[in-house]
Amino acid sequence: MKETSTELNARIAERVRGLRTERGLSLDALATRSGVSRSMISLIERGENNPTAVLLDRLAQALDVPLASLFDNPTPPPEPIARRAAQTVWRDPASGYLRRSVSPTGADIRTQIVEVEFPPQARVAYDSLERLQGVQQLVWLLEGRLQLTVDQTVHTLEAGDCLAMTLGVPIVFHNPGQAPARYAVVLTRS
Repeated sequence: MKETSTELNARIAERVRGLRTERGLSLDALATRSGVSRSMISLIERGENNPTAVLLDRLAQALDVPLASLFDNPTPPPEPIARRAAQTVWRDPASGYLRRSVSPTGADIRTQIVEVEFPPQARVAYDSLERLQGVQQLVWLLEGRLQLTVDQTVHTLEAGDCLAMTLGVPIVFHNPGQAPARYAVVLTRS
């Protein structure tokens, strides 16, 4: 069963609002920590906005969770299998990249897998807000070409290449090619 954009925005709204409440943060406090305006956070929490990956990343950092966790199903599946038909699919409205949450969700799962289809010439820059401590990220390029700028270092990946990095610095994803790039992101929390 594929979720509609409205259903996914409602799920993101519930996760952001729930995480903010669990941490005892007001809208103003989250706005200050994330650099996202109070009014934008309010729209996101009401499911009335289709936020970009960059905005969601800033909120995730401020809430001290990986970006992928904002797409988690609020109730973990009854079995440890994430069936393709039930996996969360989301398109970034700014860059057009398509992300699929591949891994099952749950409190005891420390590794998350995300599949991404990145359009030709697309670019997404995640800023340098303090990121989660102890989160390792692997980017495994399955098809196409991808340039990743990690802090000041540019890495050009070809199909089959895998880049390891620890979150905590600015990261820019760029597809310099004329065809979509498809890659897997594996996030592991210590």
